[in-house]
Amino acid sequence: MNKLKYIFVFALCSLCFANVAAQQVECVGTAKIVLNNNDTAFVFAGEPHLKSRIGNVDWYRTSDGALLQSDIDEVYPETGEGVVIKKAGQTLGAYYVFDLTKYAPKIDTVLVTPRCRETILQLVGNIPPMTYKDTFGLPSTLMRHCAVSYTNLAWGKDSWEDSVAVETNTLSLNKMHLAAVYGTTSFSVCFDNEWRTELSLPLDSVTSDDITPVAVSSHVISTTTVRGKKGEKSNEVERPTESTTLSGSAPLDIYFETNPTPAVEFVEWRIYRGSQRIGVRPDEILRYLFSDPGHYRVVHYVLNQKCPCKDADDGDCEQDSTVIEITVPESQLLVPNVFTPNGDGSNDEFRVLYRSLREYHIWVYNRWGKLVYESTDPSKGWDGMIGGRPAAEGAYYYVIRAMGTDAAKDAEYHSRQAYEKARKNSDESYLGIYQLSGDINLLRGKEK
Repeated sequence: MNKLKYIFVFALCSLCFANVAAQQVECVGTAKIVLNNNDTAFVFAGEPHLKSRIGNVDWYRTSDGALLQSDIDEVYPETGEGVVIKKAGQTLGAYYVFDLTKYAPKIDTVLVTPRCRETILQLVGNIPPMTYKDTFGLPSTLMRHCAVSYTNLAWGKDSWEDSVAVETNTLSLNKMHLAAVYGTTSFSVCFDNEWRTELSLPLDSVTSDDITPVAVSSHVISTTTVRGKKGEKSNEVERPTESTTLSGSAPLDIYFETNPTPAVEFVEWRIYRGSQRIGVRPDEILRYLFSDPGHYRVVHYVLNQKCPCKDADDGDCEQDSTVIEITVPESQLLVPNVFTPNGDGSNDEFRVLYRSLREYHIWVYNRWGKLVYESTDPSKGWDGMIGGRPAAEGAYYYVIRAMGTDAAKDAEYHSRQAYEKARKNSDESYLGIYQLSGDINLLRGKEK
């Protein structure tokens, strides 16, 4: 007995019924089994021949209930005919048989309608329907299938590349609905390919003319300007160290590059902070500096303004979009109270821990009020040297003035008293403003 495969299951109960029913009958010759509702269908290449696997049974025609054969283990029903087997008055299964050679289609043309979200194939020609009457006497049609091969575009390592696509599809009104195509291609259709392969019949195919695509897409490459190297020690929290980073300490300087498919006629970038749109750019390459804290969306649109689907049921199908999510955290500034410049590689410099700063200034004084260190770069620190010589151990006094990227654009520094009062009362107008001062202890310990 040949292996039965390609079983299409519409419901679990259908599967159980059909498997039990199919076990009662042997397919004589090469055949294929499918399910149609709760019935089992066999497709042959030649005269249909069914044989009971449980001995002699009674064979009835499904269309009118007429007795075909009585107390016999095999039957040769007409193609397209359904039969029911019974034993001792008990119905054991219903079967439908088809000689595929009598249902061979003659396809004259393959009409292709490219659309924005799909591609529609229409087969023009004579396609004999495989119809029958089920056990309830209702007309039914066996679904048929085609293998369609064509070339589509797929994003490769750094460009759009041709990619061979093969889809197996069932027919509805001689139509097939396939994926949208992005490049010029033709479609080769092979009818009943699975059945013909199973039945060792030659495969026939028909090819359409080349079509011009209307669907659009784009591959967006985002590249962030890095600061430092991954794994490198830094006192900047969430520092962008990889070009693929899309979140972290400001400023985030990001390039966005579009790679559109051939049908694209217009590109546009829209930048949102939360729900507010803050920018629109019609360029293929976008560079944007993300400084203010918050959640951003960069939406990239590509459009085909000459798309024939425009204003049809597809709505705004002539466009496609890509969304890039970006997060910039609030500023942060933390000051240690001790550092140990002894050369052991741990805490050798007086450095602040910071994130998302746009302005920074630090002064360090000794106990007599003499300035010993000054910097406007938060990524650098004091190494405990004064005039090329090691500074004495003990307490030093620092003053820091800094602005985070979350501070108002017109923010100003205030008196120490006003600043402390505002911080105590959680005054949001002082958000991102840092006016800090205090002692830092220099301890050398054992030097290396």
